[in-house]
Amino acid sequence: MYAITGITGKVGGALGRKLLAQGRSVRAVLRDAAKAEAWSARGCQVALAGMEEPDRLAAAFEGADGVFILPPSEFDPAPGYPEARVVIDALTAALDKARPKKVLCLSTIGADAPHDNLLTQRTLMEEAVRATGLPVTFLRPGWFMENALWDVASAREGVLHSFLQPAGRAFPMVATQDVGSVAADLLVEDWNGTRVVELEGPARVSPNDLAEAFASALGQPVRVAIVPRASWETLFVSQGMKNPTPRIRMLDGFNEGWIEFADQGRSAIKGNTPLAEVIAKLVKAAAA
Repeated sequence: MYAITGITGKVGGALGRKLLAQGRSVRAVLRDAAKAEAWSARGCQVALAGMEEPDRLAAAFEGADGVFILPPSEFDPAPGYPEARVVIDALTAALDKARPKKVLCLSTIGADAPHDNLLTQRTLMEEAVRATGLPVTFLRPGWFMENALWDVASAREGVLHSFLQPAGRAFPMVATQDVGSVAADLLVEDWNGTRVVELEGPARVSPNDLAEAFASALGQPVRVAIVPRASWETLFVSQGMKNPTPRIRMLDGFNEGWIEFADQGRSAIKGNTPLAEVIAKLVKAAAA
């Protein structure tokens, strides 16, 4: 049996559906009981547990051949990442108590970055899960292509406002469907100790590529407008962020090249889903 947290999301959902299609036993770990029926109908066991509830998580992980950990994302963390630390403490306590056979933890590109930034939350998670001594795989995907959802509205107006820059620079991105599919493959494997697996899409993606994909999906021209670095803090605060520095430093890391895969992606697994397919789906969903 495989216990899957985050199964109601894009990555966890893709993982869960693939395991079920293979005839494997899946325990859906859910916070919201209202979402349990859909996964029960698919044949899943259901366990109710929040990611900050160690006892319930331990019960959900009990007897598992493998556990998939999808930590919640905190985009505006307080200084020191206290929100992430609460989840990390709960998860590691649960793993120590349940002692599943193996763990697959969704991490991120940049978990090994040399400077503090928004992705440091995953660095802290990796360090803590590694210390449990369980066999663990850290899956580090690139930037999610689906983050472009936030650009659909402006693209309809003919402009893609980009914090990634310069416009012609290609960045490691990947579709969430590929992340979930690879996660399913990794979770059923057997291994000892700790391993790190990097994952990106079939081709790297520049802001210009994103604009081109939007133009194709919308049937109209879309141009890239670079958002000046000096304006970021004021802009993010005006949007309601209380502590924009980690997000700014993450963007710096991508743009300056210190958030990158170990060998610039040469050894990374390559997903199959092209950018154009993802953007077309985002545009279609936004119009529905």
